[in-house]
Amino acid sequence: MKILILCTGNSCRSQMAEGFLKSFDSRMEVHSAGTHPSTIVNPKAIEVMKEEGIDISNGKPELVDDYIDQSFDYVITVCDDAIENCPVFTGTVKESMHIGFDDPAMASGSEEEVKAVFRRVRDEIKRDFKTLYENNLKHHLS
Repeated sequence: MKILILCTGNSCRSQMAEGFLKSFDSRMEVHSAGTHPSTIVNPKAIEVMKEEGIDISNGKPELVDDYIDQSFDYVITVCDDAIENCPVFTGTVKESMHIGFDDPAMASGSEEEVKAVFRRVRDEIKRDFKTLYENNLKHHLS
């Protein structure tokens, strides 16, 4: 099973979703990319994922164009901008879907308020991708 998670910057939401999917089942080949990738994975995303026991510190934001000629079982967008700017894939994509989340990188306030937003979005990503895994993906891996 080959999955691509697509976002704008590929620094928060898509990196967290990739980390969770890989932690659910190592048999899946999971990638993430951005339409306009950042230079680094957001340090707060790394920090809140470590709280879940998942290390995404070696992640590197990548450009979606590097993947457009590949085939995927699923291409999943996690932000509204990515779904609007999703490129046409020349490889086979069996299923495309959108599971949207707020961008925690846009949070403002004190350090604790910002971190609370990152944790909320992390928990929403974990919940929604666990549901996707249980209801759709796991059955194809058996």
